[in-house]
Amino acid sequence: MTDLPSTFRALHEGWTLTASGLAADAPEAVAVPLAAGIPAAVPGEAHLDLVRAGLIADPFDGDNETAQQWIGDTAWRFSTEFDWTDDGSARHDLVAHGLDTVAVVSLNGIEIGRTENQHRGYRWDVRRALREGANTLTVEFAAPVPETEARAERDGALPRVNHHEYNQIRKMACSFGWDWGIDVAGAGIWKPIGLESWTGVRVAAVRPLVDVVERVGGGHDGVLTAHVDIERAQGDAPVPVTITVTGPDGGTSQATGTVAPGASSTTVEVRVPDVRRWWPVGYGDQPLYGVAVATADAAWNGRVGFRTVALDTAPDAAGAPFLLQVNGERVLVRGANWIPDHAFLTEIDADRYARRFADALDANMNLLRVWGGGIYESEAFYDLADERGLLVWQDFPFACAAYSEDAHTRSEVEAEVRENVTRLSAHPSLVLWNGNNENTWGSVDWEWAHRVDERGWGDAYYSEVLPGLLAELDPTRPYSPASPYSFGDYRHPNDERYGTMHIWDVWNREDYTKYAEYKPRFLSEFGFQAPPAWSTLAAVVHDEPLDPFGPQMLVHQKANLGNAKLERGWKGHLPHPQSIQDWHWTTQLNQAHAIRFGVEHCRSLTPHNTGTIMWQLNDNWPVVSWAAVDFNEHRKPMWHALRDAYAPRLATLQPRASQEAQANAWEGTEPAPDHLALVLVNDTGEDYAGAFTLTRETFDGIVLAQTVVEVSVPARGSAQVAVPADVAAFGDPAAEAIVAVTAPGSGFAPAFRYAAEVVDQHLDPKPLRIEAVGEGDTVLLRLTATSLVRDAHCLADTVHPTARPDRGMVTLRAGETAEIRVSATGGADPAAFAAAVRCANDLL
Repeated sequence: MTDLPSTFRALHEGWTLTASGLAADAPEAVAVPLAAGIPAAVPGEAHLDLVRAGLIADPFDGDNETAQQWIGDTAWRFSTEFDWTDDGSARHDLVAHGLDTVAVVSLNGIEIGRTENQHRGYRWDVRRALREGANTLTVEFAAPVPETEARAERDGALPRVNHHEYNQIRKMACSFGWDWGIDVAGAGIWKPIGLESWTGVRVAAVRPLVDVVERVGGGHDGVLTAHVDIERAQGDAPVPVTITVTGPDGGTSQATGTVAPGASSTTVEVRVPDVRRWWPVGYGDQPLYGVAVATADAAWNGRVGFRTVALDTAPDAAGAPFLLQVNGERVLVRGANWIPDHAFLTEIDADRYARRFADALDANMNLLRVWGGGIYESEAFYDLADERGLLVWQDFPFACAAYSEDAHTRSEVEAEVRENVTRLSAHPSLVLWNGNNENTWGSVDWEWAHRVDERGWGDAYYSEVLPGLLAELDPTRPYSPASPYSFGDYRHPNDERYGTMHIWDVWNREDYTKYAEYKPRFLSEFGFQAPPAWSTLAAVVHDEPLDPFGPQMLVHQKANLGNAKLERGWKGHLPHPQSIQDWHWTTQLNQAHAIRFGVEHCRSLTPHNTGTIMWQLNDNWPVVSWAAVDFNEHRKPMWHALRDAYAPRLATLQPRASQEAQANAWEGTEPAPDHLALVLVNDTGEDYAGAFTLTRETFDGIVLAQTVVEVSVPARGSAQVAVPADVAAFGDPAAEAIVAVTAPGSGFAPAFRYAAEVVDQHLDPKPLRIEAVGEGDTVLLRLTATSLVRDAHCLADTVHPTARPDRGMVTLRAGETAEIRVSATGGADPAAFAAAVRCANDLL
């Protein structure tokens, strides 16, 4: 999508919000001001207007969520006045790019249209309703929660998770609350709204689809196929169309076409010689080409990147892979799931998106999966992905529920899909469309069959409607019907041998070491919880004393039995915490250990496993969750552990079964590991050859056994070598570690292996000497280990809420040193940051 056309007049000023149907349990104090009207921001949302008017407190604070449920039970009216003078244009359209959600739109008391879909825009010819001079525009929204309940009562409820009938309307599912999300279902004009006056021809839509072909003699040409849709204000004359492609060096390529009389579309192909290809981060550059579409009356401008993308799910000896290929090269995915970055979508600006992208890229990620309980993301999101080479997997908005297949819903789904596939088709970062999140799995394992009678549960969308529309609109990208999905009839959707898998028995009921029992081809969801940064948590939870099971703490823990699962999760790994501060550090540390364990295991299976997408990168409010980065933008300890586990070059020590053990195993069974192996994953474009020193040593640094092994790892490949028995055999499991180290500059960080968990290890509880030096608004911490230090981390925000450490989860051998630089310290005493350094040892 391009910027709003010059003919678009935004109507964003002078809006008033009133309650057209105030909920019965609304506070008495809000009735009078809401009857009179309060100022409203457009684009915006009712909750935010209420906050600005002083009628409600911060929805995220304390238990305000419960006190404010009346907002979702209230019908809201937004209205404004504007002056209009006829400029002689043939058409005057009211264009609403996003209304949330079920609404009636009126102009000067005349109903213009009705909307039922947050995920699409609307356009109405309003000349008949416009008046010279003053005009009144009104958008009246149905109360979202009663609306979903009424539809469930009328049409029949359908299976879903959580406590609202969110699957009854095409509204962002997680606005009704999720197991990490606040329930703030509301209403609002959340995207631009305004008048577009035009004559002649309007460029209605452009789908600039790309391909790359090899040149005879070397090099590549780009092929742009521009599908151009127009709308005429009057007449039926042929419409010439010119397409100009401008390269990053300023060179241009051009072609022309014509929209024939009586037609509304044409296709124009432009060949771009010697094109520079767009690559994912870590594979090459991201050159972008400008695309200009011009007719006599209107224009469209956008950008493309020339690349090919394919998905290999062809059966192999182990099942079927899930292998993304860009420009013919295999991509090993190191990703995270993405949820809307704020519970109130209009609070997300380009700068906030940019900071989240930095979080992803700094953690060595190369893909974000836009999850299906959210939205089709914004142009700012996709523009950043294009520019920075971050791949995007886009779910269609269907999540954890059955969805009606009736004709009305189906027509809404088709309209939203057509609009959004067209809108996003230009972006080279978009490499996969995905039909749904867990719905196909749910139809099998969540006992839907007896609950939907003979009604469709949504499969027609995933198996027919979506692939049919994509074949028509965007055949350049692969499509997956679901996540998880096994790409074959009569296969369980979550079979680890095929396609994509979600692992949620870990977290819900199993110890995180259970990850090692799985061999997924591609792991598209898995995760473990922890609280946000201390300052983020303490700012919104006011229980006295602060307690994991305090009433406000549990408001900010949405997972079923979440804090009990946190406690179960650390048992056997870490000591039982003795204070709320220890609880906070223990749970954050255990989250980091769990995710590092799972990622390293999966990556060690390369190339059998081709990717992991952890749940989740970000939060949409201050909450205990699976996020790596909390709502106040603090990178949790898990983020730092994930950055190391996602390093392009990874060394990890893993139990393995020998070829003899595999040969002697019963068919269909997994042989038990019989040795320790150094596994190396090289997700770079250069081969690696070098020597690793393998050492078994005491925590005090006494070498008990040591050897040097020569290794070589191909680019985008992996290799493994057995650790000799004398190094691998622990003498005192509680006091020894195995370490694998290679030369500095190799890209491989040291790998550690322990025979006991922290709770059972004889770690020195005070193994660090720390020197703190202030340097303006930064503090440099110099750490020296007197004994093995496991996972040193500065909880900098406990000193000052803006403070951020540049590294964390640092493991040091006896005698080693490391530096942590803390920024945005607010001028706090450097010694306070030294005191804020914790490690696994000190829990003992």
